[in-house]
Amino acid sequence: MFTKNFWILFGLFILPLVLYVLLLTGTNNFAKLPVVTETIKDVTAFKTKDSVTIYLKGKITILCFLGDDLQSVKNNALNLNQKIYKHFYKFKDFQFVVVLPEGTQEQALKLNKELGVITDMQKWNFVFGNHQDIIELFSSLKTSYQLAPNGYSPYTFIIDKEMHLRGRTDDESTSGILYGHNAETVAPIHNEMVDDVKVLIAEYRLALKKNNREI
Repeated sequence: MFTKNFWILFGLFILPLVLYVLLLTGTNNFAKLPVVTETIKDVTAFKTKDSVTIYLKGKITILCFLGDDLQSVKNNALNLNQKIYKHFYKFKDFQFVVVLPEGTQEQALKLNKELGVITDMQKWNFVFGNHQDIIELFSSLKTSYQLAPNGYSPYTFIIDKEMHLRGRTDDESTSGILYGHNAETVAPIHNEMVDDVKVLIAEYRLALKKNNREI
């Protein structure tokens, strides 16, 4: 039978020590967003409206393929803008990259203006390439998804600074690997993608703090 003094000592000294050890363990085992595809192709071969070269390397990138009819898939962009971009664009190394076929520059400009009414668009990047370039980039993701003939995919992908595709390896909805999030409806973005982006950003922030402590 434990005495009153024991419980006082337990509350004052032992319990805080146990909680501290658990906290350290949790930090060391910090959840990371799994890499599901190693190093994909960069987008340096793609053109931009102002001839600025866009890189995936060194950025946390939300990558999407919106095809040649932006008005028909504008809802995808709106969903991503509201649920992802607005929450994370102030993170220093964060960007959106929208891959489009050559000839859709005017459509991209129109979409940019529409979103720009309610959004700071500085980290939305529209890049343009030929059919083969788009196929090769999408294929480098090595997913189980299919790209439509017009260069469209409903799925949006999270790319880390090392150009690895991040996703889930134990996803309940797919009974396996989740490579990307369907942007046609809000639910997958709100319920899954927001959390995944949070985890990846927290991973880099934790690494930055660790590096600063070691310097």
